[in-house]
Amino acid sequence: MASTFGSINTALTSLYAQRRGLDVTGQNIANVNTEGYTRQRVRMQAQTGSLNPGVYATTDQVGTGVTVAEVERGRNVYLEERGRTEHGNSAYLASQKGAYDQIESVLAEPSDTALQARLHDMWDSWNDVANNWQDPSTRTAMLERSNTVATTLNDTHTALANQFASQNAEMDAYVKQVNALGSSIADANHQIVIAQQAGLPANELQDERDRKVMQLSELAGASAQATPDGAVNVYIGNTALVEGFNARSMTLTGPTTLDGITATDKVALQWNDSKTNASPGGTMGAMLDTMNTIIPGIVGDLDGVANAIATTVNTAQASGYTIDGTPGAPLFTGTTAGTIKVTTTDPKDVAFSKGNPTDPNTPALDHNVADQLSDISNSTDSPDATYQAMIGRLGVSAQAVSRRSEIQDAVRDQVDTSRNAESGVNLDEEMTNMLTYQRGYEAASRVLTTIDSMLDQLVNRTGLVGR
Repeated sequence: MASTFGSINTALTSLYAQRRGLDVTGQNIANVNTEGYTRQRVRMQAQTGSLNPGVYATTDQVGTGVTVAEVERGRNVYLEERGRTEHGNSAYLASQKGAYDQIESVLAEPSDTALQARLHDMWDSWNDVANNWQDPSTRTAMLERSNTVATTLNDTHTALANQFASQNAEMDAYVKQVNALGSSIADANHQIVIAQQAGLPANELQDERDRKVMQLSELAGASAQATPDGAVNVYIGNTALVEGFNARSMTLTGPTTLDGITATDKVALQWNDSKTNASPGGTMGAMLDTMNTIIPGIVGDLDGVANAIATTVNTAQASGYTIDGTPGAPLFTGTTAGTIKVTTTDPKDVAFSKGNPTDPNTPALDHNVADQLSDISNSTDSPDATYQAMIGRLGVSAQAVSRRSEIQDAVRDQVDTSRNAESGVNLDEEMTNMLTYQRGYEAASRVLTTIDSMLDQLVNRTGLVGR
């Protein structure tokens, strides 16, 4: 039969348990706005009267109270891993969208000051030369507009090179951040494993570790896998960044300037120990794609436009004569967007005539070369057509990435909503819990008071009947 004094312990365990519930509720309320905090919940468990009841035991003891079995974290492992995946995808597309937006702002098409308008002005100035070749001012204007085209191409190349350099410097900072996060997660693994083996709660440490894993997911598309001892292994691509208590590191390799990018020499992330390339996702994966593919691709297209301009104009010049009968010399030098220049500075050196005015047999001075160049913009294989096709491809790619980014953000937000419903702090729910534990504490106190009154009757008043 249970001892009367044992009932005090039963009520006391309830007081302890309800107070622990209030403590955890207070912790949840205090951290309602803390980034990465996971709602905690007290799991109580009834204490049995006998740990090893016998088959023929006749005890009528119903139990010895309640104990806090565990303070659980309100986490859904599936939703957390899904959240990391969706955040990594969103970060990748957001970074790529930002890169396209910056490229489009550099090209600034359509605009009165962009390359397309400059090309139109240049070909139009050749028409002015054809209509009034006797006036040197028309040739001077043509040279100035040709120089504007070359300068626009130079400036565009410089802006893209600066964008590349900026991305490279930012990427280097991200690499250092990833290495630091990896080391921090490995240290957190060590602390969490030790705490759990000692039977101590490590919920806040796990929250902080999960927050850092989410950062890695956004930065590098990292994924995580829990181990039985409480640690997590973190992977970038198929390679582990963190395994248990150990963390690897990586470094940024490859060209640091846009002009250094080639088909065989590109920017890459390399593991310091194995010297193999890492395959990140997230923001860093998008930045690698931008530096190795998107920006060089745009520059390659611009180089094709610059080469087409120089080749078209110089070929026409080579077939013509100047106003004083001198054979035409190249108007442009350089065949890339970064190197194209106008070499002719004197309007009398412009070859606008097919006929040679100094030919002793058939002297002639016409404007056929100027006419030929003024019609270039109408050709299907003109530099203008090449440039317009490039702008069209850029617009389609940028729009596709923008739409994918919007859709992915909606998916990410939906997953985050599910995650917050599972692990976020709900103040209404916590207020309900607080009242529940408060009433439980008051009831346990009442039980303790009642037992105290019973014992007082037993100890102090037994045997006093009839006196």
